[in-house]
Amino acid sequence: MIDTPFVYLNGEFLPPGRASVSVFDRGFVFGDGVYEVIPVFGGRLFRLAHHLARLERSLAAIRLENPLTAGEWETVFSRLVRENGDGDQSVYLQVTRGVAPRDHAFPAGVKPTVFAYAQPLKYPPAAAVAEGVAAVTAADIRWLRCDIKAIALLANALLRQQAIDRGAAEAILIRDGLVTEGAASNIFVVNRGTLVTPPNGPFILPGVTRDLVLELAHANGVPAREEPLPESALYTAEEIWMTSSTREILSITRLNDRPVGTGRPGPLHAKLFALYKAYKQAFCEGKVE
Repeated sequence: MIDTPFVYLNGEFLPPGRASVSVFDRGFVFGDGVYEVIPVFGGRLFRLAHHLARLERSLAAIRLENPLTAGEWETVFSRLVRENGDGDQSVYLQVTRGVAPRDHAFPAGVKPTVFAYAQPLKYPPAAAVAEGVAAVTAADIRWLRCDIKAIALLANALLRQQAIDRGAAEAILIRDGLVTEGAASNIFVVNRGTLVTPPNGPFILPGVTRDLVLELAHANGVPAREEPLPESALYTAEEIWMTSSTREILSITRLNDRPVGTGRPGPLHAKLFALYKAYKQAFCEGKVE
């Protein structure tokens, strides 16, 4: 059972056990919908405008009108956070095309299904933060529009499970000899003291945490750039990181059963993670948005 007292579904706040969606919902039948995950620190929705902008881009890409305004989304999320109590949280939201007879063509005049809930934020274990985690490389078997945050995540789930089956925490995906991203994360490498991440494009989901890491690097004199990243760069990297809204900035210290760099989180990770934590603290104090 989801650890939350209330969910939001189509204009109502109700206990999870009373929330239900039709089996004819296109999200269930076709995976026809998009989603977002927004962290909450100190009771505040972290970089909400960035998450809502990404939601708007995903909805536009699947030709679905945003069912709520930015202010309405914030009202819904804020109530869910209050109802869920204290502590850091994450808000999950999902919009599907709605309920319609099964037909591949988009239905006309159908009301979207809107669902959201908040739950306690699950951080990586302390040992993973201190020591780093293992990853494996895997062929990027996903479709050609990975920049859409779509709910159809079977390929991502298969790739993540492939990593878990090999005793790793994440799969780093390779397409045509280039690194794209993780199964559920963005990827950074450090080479010769410079932070490098693949550029945004159709094979990469624009990460909100990814973008913040780049902002913090540029603002604090850390060399950083976005450029195509060949798979070979993973094996000469001094450091490799994964980033996401829930994992934040996590070092990958083993890749395909081989140590990355010294086999421990590196100095640039320590610096950027400290800058990130300072930014979070300033955010909780209302000093930054």
